[in-house]
Amino acid sequence: MKAEPNTSTRVTSMHATDPRPHVVIVGGGFAGLTAARTLAKADVRITLIDRTNHHLFQPLLYQVATAVLNPADITVPIRWMLRDQANATVIMAEVDRIDVPQHTLTLDGGSSTVAWDYLILATGARHAYFGHPEWESNAPGLKSIEDALEMRRRFLLSFEAAERASAEGQREALLTFVIVGGGPTGVELAGMIPEITRKAMKRDFRRIDPASARVVLLEAGPRLLPQFPESLSARAERDLFDLGVEVLTNTAVTSVDDAGVTVASGERIDAHTVFWGAGNQASPLSKQLGAPLDRAGRVVVAPDLSLPGDPHVFAVGDIASVLTPAGTPVPAVAPAANQMGAHAAQAILHDLRGTPRTPFRYFNKGDLATIGRHRAVAAIGSLKLQGNIAWLAWLFIHILYLAGFRNRITVFVQWAYQLLTYQRGVRLITGATTHRLLKTSNERAQARADARDDGTPSA
Repeated sequence: MKAEPNTSTRVTSMHATDPRPHVVIVGGGFAGLTAARTLAKADVRITLIDRTNHHLFQPLLYQVATAVLNPADITVPIRWMLRDQANATVIMAEVDRIDVPQHTLTLDGGSSTVAWDYLILATGARHAYFGHPEWESNAPGLKSIEDALEMRRRFLLSFEAAERASAEGQREALLTFVIVGGGPTGVELAGMIPEITRKAMKRDFRRIDPASARVVLLEAGPRLLPQFPESLSARAERDLFDLGVEVLTNTAVTSVDDAGVTVASGERIDAHTVFWGAGNQASPLSKQLGAPLDRAGRVVVAPDLSLPGDPHVFAVGDIASVLTPAGTPVPAVAPAANQMGAHAAQAILHDLRGTPRTPFRYFNKGDLATIGRHRAVAAIGSLKLQGNIAWLAWLFIHILYLAGFRNRITVFVQWAYQLLTYQRGVRLITGATTHRLLKTSNERAQARADARDDGTPSA
């Protein structure tokens, strides 16, 4: 007999006497939601657990961060998406502990537990700072709506503070934006900022010229977009150069603070706004599975995506370490997560039918990245697209994959409006105001002046 966890409440399902196998899915992202939908007609009970109430279309988060789209444009309530699936129950809760031998989850600080017959862990990843978690406070990453709103707040506050700044050097630092990481997130952020500063904001301020904003993109590797063919990486770099973005490859960051970044060469870049897009670290729940992990904390799964030693537990999406037939890692992108979620669900269906499971095979549907208006690159099989045709393909595919008809229409209308007018409709600052940013900037300027006066080195 299994030992009962010491909790105040035990929840096994919404129907405790239901004899059907209980499939628990943790995470309502691409992988988790696809797994639930694949099991829609199966003779199972499904409980989907997520700490938020919404499914997020992560590929467009950078457009929320740069005030192009509203958060509601790229999110859909999970309950609404599964409203017609009678065998699925949604629970909004935080998973604290996974007990693999007991097949139970502990939720919300031990307030309840959930038992499973099958577990699909699809909790995704967070940004990685390569052993420097202290950098996060000064260089936020982009994985959630909260991250995007914080980026938007810092981005817009920089212009407000610069409008009030009294010293030229102070304004320059406030209008310098450093983006760390030359993958799709970094490239798309870097390409979007000049369009906003040169067009949408050009007549909004009186003491500063937003078009003078400096955008610096840092990449530790030899080229941008390393998953793309070299010709497309080179095209992306040229497009960014045409937009006025300073691209520095082979440039690793060695420190980040509230005044800017330092790179391996020793060069210092003064900037009040730093955005991070340089790496991924799997959800910490992966450590509780007792399975081998790779350097990014992802679970090294069996060929069918199950946990080595326990075929009733699956790790899918960004939390799973999976190799392609060529021996390269499966990329952390939405199509891969969808395919893994569907495959884990199919493995459960094979068990129910008494048929052998099959190994997971990733099918690469292509890679796309946009670099601003009419600028994009796309690699779809042997086809390489760039420029306007790649940009149109990017627009069509992202509209197609958005969840919910309302979101598709809303995003289409927003993009059409911006294409015609260059305007952004959601330049809303929430949270802390500019006073703290400007005060901190003044304090740093005074500290540097004092250091020069007494001959001591300045920070």
